[in-house]
Amino acid sequence: MPDIKHFDPDTALERVERLFWRHGSDKASIQAVATATGLSRSSLYTTFGDKRELYLAALRRYLLHRAQPAFRELGEDGRGLPAVRDFFAGLIEARCSGEYAGWGCMVVNAHIGPEGGDPAVRALLDEHHRLLRDALRTEVEIAGRQGQLAPGVSPDAAAETLALLAYGVNLRSRGGADAETLLGTVQAALALLGRREHGR
Repeated sequence: MPDIKHFDPDTALERVERLFWRHGSDKASIQAVATATGLSRSSLYTTFGDKRELYLAALRRYLLHRAQPAFRELGEDGRGLPAVRDFFAGLIEARCSGEYAGWGCMVVNAHIGPEGGDPAVRALLDEHHRLLRDALRTEVEIAGRQGQLAPGVSPDAAAETLALLAYGVNLRSRGGADAETLLGTVQAALALLGRREHGR
C-alpha cells in the first residue's frame, strides 16, 4: 500500500528554507529540521532525501521564490540607474527591517559557509550570480543608451561591480550594519557610474 503524505511538502520545505537561511546547513541539525517542520526524520528522508538533498531543495526554493522574481523585476524595469537604485533600496529594506532582518541572503551565506564547497551548491550559486549580473547589466546598458552613464563606463564591468556590491550589502547587513550606512555606500557607488551634470 503506498505511503500517503499527510502534510504539504512545500510548506515543510519553506520552513526548512527559513531554518537553513538563518542558521546555515552546518549549524542546523536534522533534529532542528524535524522540530521546525513537525515531521519525523523518516518523513523528511522519504520526501526530500538526506540532509544534503534537503538543503539543495531549500536553496532552489529560495532562488525560485525570493531571488529570481527580484532579478526579473529589475531586468524588466527599463529605467536604467534609477531602477538599480530602487533595487538596492528594496534589498537594504528587506535585509535591515521586517521578519528577515539580520538574516542576510541565503546565497551569500552559502558562499561563506562550508556548504559552498559542494559542487551542486556551487552550481546554484553560480546561476544566482549570472541572473543577478545579467539583470544589472540590462539596466546599465539602458542607462548608457539614455545618457545616464559617465564616459568610459563598461556595462559588463559595472554590472559585475554592482553584483559584488549586492553581496556586500547582504553580508554587512547580517553583521549588523544599519540601513543608512548601506544606502550611503550604494549612493556613492552609483554616483561614480552616473554622468555628472555640467557645473558639478
